[in-house]
Amino acid sequence: MSVRIPVGRVCILTAAMSLAACGSLFSSKAPAPSLYLLSVSPGQPGAAVAADLSILRPQVRSGLDTDRIAVLYADRRLDYYAVARWSAPLDEVVQDLAVQSFRTHAGLRSVNSEASPFSAGYWLQIEVTDFQAEYAAGDANPTVHVHFSATLGKASDRRILDRFEANATQRATDNRLTAIVGAYEQAANLALSDVVADTARVLGARP
Repeated sequence: MSVRIPVGRVCILTAAMSLAACGSLFSSKAPAPSLYLLSVSPGQPGAAVAADLSILRPQVRSGLDTDRIAVLYADRRLDYYAVARWSAPLDEVVQDLAVQSFRTHAGLRSVNSEASPFSAGYWLQIEVTDFQAEYAAGDANPTVHVHFSATLGKASDRRILDRFEANATQRATDNRLTAIVGAYEQAANLALSDVVADTARVLGARP
């Protein structure tokens, strides 16, 4: 004796089987990526400067404008570490690091991002042109390269006061993510220390 299954039940069973099949097709056993946070090196602020500064959202070179940690090989091939991410997209990471660095080292009256409700007399725009770990031919450990181009301006008329270049490299002590991220942190802090010093010098000389 044949058994008839109602059409509605057939549809439900078919949909359930389809979903199960899709689940098996799209399931992945890849490990979740580790998130890495960069911090500012400790130190003492410089001479007090009666100026308020706004750090604008950085402009990031194409290919680096992601939360992925970039790798550049000897043949100029750009890639990314598979199981690692920055704690946010790179523009946010650099902006947060710059705000922390200025607050720690610059001696300015106040430093905030452009999202702050407080107004500032001056602004700083950072362009990130290099922020990658570079592998040279035959070298097992990468060297992190950080290059910032910074523009300092006056908020009242958007007039540019000065431009700075900051370039830093730091070789990783090992070809492991912890050592490579440590080299990133050191190189970024070195480059930002130059931007901080140049900015404080220009603002400190203004009446």
